[in-house]
Amino acid sequence: MIARTTAGSPPSEARFAFGRNWHAFLSVLDEDRIKQAERSLTEMLDGGSLRGKSFLDAGSGSGLFSLAAVRLGAARVHSFDYDLGSVACTEEVKRRYAPELPCWTIEQGSVLDERYISRLGYFDVVYSWGVLHHTGDLALAMETVSRAVASRGRLLIALYDDRGWASRAWVPVKRLYISGKVGAAMVAAVFVPAFVVKGLLSDLARGRSPLARYREYRRLRGMSIVHDWLDWLGGFPFEVAAPQWVIDFYARRGFRLVKLKRGYGRDRNNEFVFVREL
Repeated sequence: MIARTTAGSPPSEARFAFGRNWHAFLSVLDEDRIKQAERSLTEMLDGGSLRGKSFLDAGSGSGLFSLAAVRLGAARVHSFDYDLGSVACTEEVKRRYAPELPCWTIEQGSVLDERYISRLGYFDVVYSWGVLHHTGDLALAMETVSRAVASRGRLLIALYDDRGWASRAWVPVKRLYISGKVGAAMVAAVFVPAFVVKGLLSDLARGRSPLARYREYRRLRGMSIVHDWLDWLGGFPFEVAAPQWVIDFYARRGFRLVKLKRGYGRDRNNEFVFVREL
């Protein structure tokens, strides 16, 4: 069996403040980005409808995909995040775009809290995108989030790929980023320009417009590539998992893989869609 690699298990106080980054993202959130998120979510569901279904956003971050689920007709949407800044960001998105919608609830909670997850009940679609590998206990997070999936429901998750030494090499960088403002500035000053230059050289070598990658990123996810860079640099706790390990993990719990999209580039975020057969 291909094993999971733990790339970094920090003390409880060492944690990246994702909410601050997502609040900055709100300044660029617009109708076009929301539409792109809707298309991305529909694609992950193979064109299936969310109309009349329940949707759990486990680790809601900006709240963008909770909003997408609402606009795609979900009858019940529940968003939660461990980071209070992310909770506030999701609340702000709801205030702006769906202020009078009682079917969308938002609260602070942890995917590692088994009693909390149990209290939420079951959902037709459980969505946790780039979240579980930042909890500090990936296996427990994967276990608890799966318990919220209804029979024949779908689990949509994205997890960092296990790239061996290349994954472990990022741990000291991430630790430095979360050490304080000086550390964050140092890391960003080195790596953000490096990401830009690397992308530029790659595009020029392929005869591609350097601006195309940024348009494509927005088109596919509705997200800001710069904010995702900062999420990557500061994202700690940090764990990775080999795709086959993830597939086997959920197969033992009655889930069947229906879609796998392998990641590429620096972080290799693998995207999984499972259906619960029990």
